[in-house]
Amino acid sequence: MVTASTAESRSPRPTTRTVGALRASGHVQRPVRDEIRDNLLAALRDGRDPWPGIVGFADSVLPQLERALIAGHDIVLLGERGQGKTRLLRTLPLLLDEWSPVIAGSELGEHPYDPITPASIRRAAELGDDLPIEWRGRDERYSEKLATPDTSVADLVGDVDPVKVAEGRSLGDPETIHFGLVPRAHRGIAAVNELPDLAERIQVSLLNVMEERDIQVRGYTLRLPLDVLVVASANPEDYTNRGRIITPLKDRFGAEIRTHYPLDIDDEIAVVVQEAQLRAEVPSPLLEILARFTRLLRESPSIDQRSGVSARFAVAAAETAGAAAVHRGAILGESDPTARPVDLGTVVDVLRGKIEFESGEEGRESEILDHLLRRATADTVRDRLGGIDFADLVGAVESGSPVVTGDRVTAKYLLGELPDLDVVDELAERLGARTVGARAAAVELALEGLYLARRIAKDTDDDGQLVYG
Repeated sequence: MVTASTAESRSPRPTTRTVGALRASGHVQRPVRDEIRDNLLAALRDGRDPWPGIVGFADSVLPQLERALIAGHDIVLLGERGQGKTRLLRTLPLLLDEWSPVIAGSELGEHPYDPITPASIRRAAELGDDLPIEWRGRDERYSEKLATPDTSVADLVGDVDPVKVAEGRSLGDPETIHFGLVPRAHRGIAAVNELPDLAERIQVSLLNVMEERDIQVRGYTLRLPLDVLVVASANPEDYTNRGRIITPLKDRFGAEIRTHYPLDIDDEIAVVVQEAQLRAEVPSPLLEILARFTRLLRESPSIDQRSGVSARFAVAAAETAGAAAVHRGAILGESDPTARPVDLGTVVDVLRGKIEFESGEEGRESEILDHLLRRATADTVRDRLGGIDFADLVGAVESGSPVVTGDRVTAKYLLGELPDLDVVDELAERLGARTVGARAAAVELALEGLYLARRIAKDTDDDGQLVYG
């Protein structure tokens, strides 16, 4: 799963401004596939991570992707929604050179040593070593298109530009073409997201571009030696109802790589930590509950697994829990709000629509989500709090010290309901709870665990707050 930012520090833009000076500097032109291969191998040899911020793919997807790039293959990533396919594609520009020279003003970003369009060839012949050049950053050499049913051949490949024809040029003049995304990615990377969403006749237009590297527009062929790496993402064909990748186009991709959801709970949590924009502290046990909850949803027979449960679900759930804490803090005057287990109930209410249920589960959606959330909580309590003797806490609650919590109860009030017990300090130490809010969240987690283990009771009072007793 791809998560962290790929932002990086940049070196200054080179100052060379003519092709003559570029040759004098010793610059060597490399095809884009060689460029990516060389930079990837250099990173691997030096022990640098070529995929900063990618979590959960190290032993599966990334080795396959690296082998495909070394082989120089066009690539399609195949996987369910929310598996980080797009983010993975957007890390590919990091394998390009930081700065690359292009002919100044050229429509396709051609290399100064190798002009390919008639206009650039003419300028290079006329100006010689004085041909002006400019420098493009690696991010400018990555083009991305979200495939939609209304995408046209002109969007991807190109079409005749009526403005240029109106200027007096012949309709058969190659300079009347307005180039699409793939040719404009010359000497770079062209990415197509959700490739099966393209109509089949549009997919056909990519066949020549990917195999023969030429462009066919309006009945005539313009031979352009395009240097472009084509990458795409797609959902598995066995469930998508929107379309498919036509067989000839699949054959053009040298590598089809399957992505997946995080395999380990730690990777699932890492995705949430790095992706979520939290408005309040969400203690790590709560993040673990949400990660386990997401994984249980992916395993449940009541959930439509063909559509998947996106990693964005866990991220949105953590953000919702944090927002619930901020909401409570604003109402009750808590200056440093912290999410507690009671806030996880808002996840079921707010995010139910992000899950696709099987057809026979109508009307039971909330019941199913509540059950799986309780299971995730119980599993987390066993994992985090195993070995702690809660007899004193159970005794205190049963002997007449019920604990009230809810969206109208502050952390300070919750802790004040309990007598001074050593087990509370042990609990806080185990979970690393240093603040009042974190200690209250730890106590509430223990109480919920005791309730799920049937050692204490839980009811709702007249104000809608939870009472453990």
